[in-house]
Amino acid sequence: MQNDPLSLNEIVRYVDSKSSAFCDLSDRIWATPELAFEEDRSASEQINLLEREGFRITRNVGGLATAFLAEYGDGGPIIGILGEYDALPGLSQVSGALEQTPTTKGAAGHGCGHNLLGAGSALAAAALKEALAAHEIPGTIRYYGCPAEEAGGGKTYMTRAGVFNDLDIALCWHPHVVNEVHSNSSLAAIGVYFRFRGRATHAAASPHMGRSALDAVELMNVGVNYMREHMPSDARVHYAVTNTGGDAPNVVQAYAESIYSIRSPHLRDAHLFERVKKIAEGAALMTETSVEVQIAGGSANILPNRVLQEIMFENMQRIGPPSFREADYSFAKKLRELTLSDEDALASIAPRDASLKSMILHDGVLGLPMHEEVEMSTTDVGDVSWVVPTAQCHTACYSIGTAFHTWQMVTQGKLPAAHKGMALAARTLAATAADCLRNPALIARAKAELRERIGSQIYICPIPPDVKPEHLRKKPA
Repeated sequence: MQNDPLSLNEIVRYVDSKSSAFCDLSDRIWATPELAFEEDRSASEQINLLEREGFRITRNVGGLATAFLAEYGDGGPIIGILGEYDALPGLSQVSGALEQTPTTKGAAGHGCGHNLLGAGSALAAAALKEALAAHEIPGTIRYYGCPAEEAGGGKTYMTRAGVFNDLDIALCWHPHVVNEVHSNSSLAAIGVYFRFRGRATHAAASPHMGRSALDAVELMNVGVNYMREHMPSDARVHYAVTNTGGDAPNVVQAYAESIYSIRSPHLRDAHLFERVKKIAEGAALMTETSVEVQIAGGSANILPNRVLQEIMFENMQRIGPPSFREADYSFAKKLRELTLSDEDALASIAPRDASLKSMILHDGVLGLPMHEEVEMSTTDVGDVSWVVPTAQCHTACYSIGTAFHTWQMVTQGKLPAAHKGMALAARTLAATAADCLRNPALIARAKAELRERIGSQIYICPIPPDVKPEHLRKKPA
């Protein structure tokens, strides 16, 4: 081992030796799901374990109360591993149930696997730290605890604050239904609240005195629907009405609110946001109300890095897929038969590999595509990828056909199959980081690729400087 420092076998041994503690960490986070910017317990659980592992902790990173940094080592290269731990609203679910069974009605649940994501990334950092310590190898390993990926863009705020600027590379992963290196770009996005204010009155006795904020919300939605025919086919605009102004039909609603998510393949495409704003202003004009526009979050599109992808792919191939047991297949098959029979969901997996549609759990590694495509989703990892070479992988933690942001994902989130996928991710991330520490020329190539890709473009944070994260953190009633 002394002749081959940071070897793959050594990295895997360190990951495996620590897997039990970090699987327990994942399960604790699963059991206490917290929404964006409210992840106090989830962050604390990770901080406590990483402190015991010998990491130096920095809290309130980037001005976010639930963001933190766990660091080991000194000097360069500096390797960043990104973790997430926020949950989704309304997805509470009993673990291992084959039907929708909330633990607490209306409560949150980990419907995107971020309990696994954060714990798996922290596991990779802890394993790599042991290898660095054993061989007294120079370099710094950082685990970034990143809140609010689902709503708010935690990493976008952190990028704006410059917390990733001195990194040499950044690595991350996401729980999935397949094992692969993620090679696609993503959609840039901006989240915006539109708050309309009018004038309340008796809806029957003096309707002419009222100015309905709810009418403005509805008219705005109609206008945006008409816009959809006249915008690029790879853009997306969707919304939710977050305040209807009350539930009394005999009162003209003086306040109403909606939030829109506006997405496009490129960070620089701001024209859609401007068009949506004009529609909101038109709705206010038609109803003689006023409208306040407040940006709630945003994310840049991902800039994939082929150099890091190839290193990560080689490591995932050498490590191999998770070793699922009969009990894993049995549960996944029952879940598929009862709730995951949607042919569209299964077909969406198949373009990469036709055999996937007939599989229950993915026990292979998908090839690295030759051509980059745009994935119709958004992540704040995109912002990080504009300032530091970044690579991601997916690992099979859920049965094939499981849709993201569903109770079916929550019910599988602390089962043995999910833990096996998490362990594969940790091995892959740690091994990729080890290769870059062992061979700094790889880092230089990855940086050169990023510079060439960006060219004359400039990263512009989609969240303006005057928008602060604290206004998104829910206050006690």
